[in-house]
Amino acid sequence: MTLPALFRERARASAARVALREKRDGIWREHTWAEYAERVRAFGLGLVALGVERGDRVAIHSEDRPEWLFADIGTMSVGAISVGIYPTNPPAEVEYLLSHSGARVVVAEDQEQVDKALAVADRCPALERIVYVDPKGLRGYRDARLVPYVEVERLGRALHEEDPARFDRLVDERTPDEIATIVYTSGTTAAPKGAMLTQANLAEAIRVSGLLWRASEDDRICSYLPLCHVAEKLFTTYLPIAFGASANFAESIDTVTANLREVEPTIFLGVPRIWEKMAAGVQIRMQDADPVKRAVFRLWTRIGGRLADVWIRSGGRYPWPWKAVYALGWLLLYRSLQNKLGLARCHTPVSGAAPISPDVLRFFHAIGIHVREAWGLTECVGAATLTRGESVRIGSVGPPIPGMEARIANDGEILLRSTLVFAGYYRDPEGTAEAVDADGWLHTGDVGFIDEAGHVHITDRKKDLMITAGGKNIAPSLIENKLKASPLIKEAIAIGDRRRYVAALIGIERDAVGDWATRRGIAFTTYRDLTERPEVIELIAGEVRRANRDLALVEQVTKFRLIPKELDHEDGELTATQKVKRAILQERFRDLVETLYRSA
Repeated sequence: MTLPALFRERARASAARVALREKRDGIWREHTWAEYAERVRAFGLGLVALGVERGDRVAIHSEDRPEWLFADIGTMSVGAISVGIYPTNPPAEVEYLLSHSGARVVVAEDQEQVDKALAVADRCPALERIVYVDPKGLRGYRDARLVPYVEVERLGRALHEEDPARFDRLVDERTPDEIATIVYTSGTTAAPKGAMLTQANLAEAIRVSGLLWRASEDDRICSYLPLCHVAEKLFTTYLPIAFGASANFAESIDTVTANLREVEPTIFLGVPRIWEKMAAGVQIRMQDADPVKRAVFRLWTRIGGRLADVWIRSGGRYPWPWKAVYALGWLLLYRSLQNKLGLARCHTPVSGAAPISPDVLRFFHAIGIHVREAWGLTECVGAATLTRGESVRIGSVGPPIPGMEARIANDGEILLRSTLVFAGYYRDPEGTAEAVDADGWLHTGDVGFIDEAGHVHITDRKKDLMITAGGKNIAPSLIENKLKASPLIKEAIAIGDRRRYVAALIGIERDAVGDWATRRGIAFTTYRDLTERPEVIELIAGEVRRANRDLALVEQVTKFRLIPKELDHEDGELTATQKVKRAILQERFRDLVETLYRSA
């Protein structure tokens, strides 16, 4: 089977049910599966009318919205190849992605994205059309390459009227080995690589979703990560095709916590930064609560920690009498917290896309939100391992998913083999040969181990491991996660490779630290000003000391400096999924790093 064929089956089976919801102008608008399928067909045939042929690349440069999915699946349905571009990519990265992929068409959401495309279009010789979704601000634009999105759909509907069977014929022509989409890696350490995923890869992702998740047509998913990220594709596109669940688009990543309360998802994928932010928000609110509420919170989170241990040991359930204890905690605290977070109905909360602090996971387990860890790579459609409710081990990303083999290489690298493994990197045979060996094993770049129960544990990225001047191997992510467990710390970058001790660059949680400073009458104006206050530096020093208690002596942070700005994807400091680009930051703040070792 292929993704377009599976999508067609789902749309027919669930035609009248809600497939997509988006919030526009304060109102949630719905699209049924039948409407979803019609829009996919209209866009796909519209591309055909524009001259797009099998194997041509169609880029999508937009925030999450239904048109993203219409364009993505419509492109694949007619044999072209979809390419996602992060909406926050600056013009230079847009140029690289359009040029490297050789895209003939780019779907640009609005004036901002159109301007980026026009700025680089003359240096992208393959680019012929810029299809814009939102016409606001574009009335005076005269470039011949510009085409309204609605015009593409109009052309597609006209073609359908001429030949009602054409779209189905095109879907039936798709083959499992055909390249369906190119997903560019986040590029934390190098230029992004275009991972080619086949129709068979995507169909297998849908099949595995059907085996892994306790889901149905009644389930709701909240979509907020960029859809060009493979993990978001997995949850927003592939999982709903498997079950008929609805995808609900958050207004933005900044409003996701508010949108969660409106959507009340039953399945939710959160990157570690989102889980950290939610945990920090709860703890900040408790600091401002009255003494009785603070006492209840402290008591029942402590009890919740014991309940979580029981739940894990008992295979994902509360045996009697712990069930009664949890019921009392539910009435006194857990229900209120879960409702405020919008996760009271969420039976499948998942953390993925990056390592998460075990301390943050323990916090959510303690309030009855049993977050599962998932791990995967773009090169295997984002799916490799997943913790199950019956076999949770904090610190592990779970056992391999059905059909996935995993083993550890001699140097500690985790290797994977499955029909999910990609077809290679676009225009990069050398990179492909490095990634997949002759026996079909994908070299993940992550190091770790597999325990006696078959659970995979990730230590760090192979390239990120540090060796101190004393010859000790250290995993920076372990240190960083201990630091980020604090509600006051947003980002942490451990430093120490070839150095005499470990140091850190730390980014503060602006709202939490700002609230702390305001309550103590400490005046400040800007983020930078806040980071320079001696009281704030001492506050963070206390958090560093607390983190050090759980670290081996060689891993402990000896010195730190506060980063004087909030990190941003548009500045090239973070990936679009909020992962820190360590090498770039260490270079950008080189002078700050050197002060950490100057007097050593």
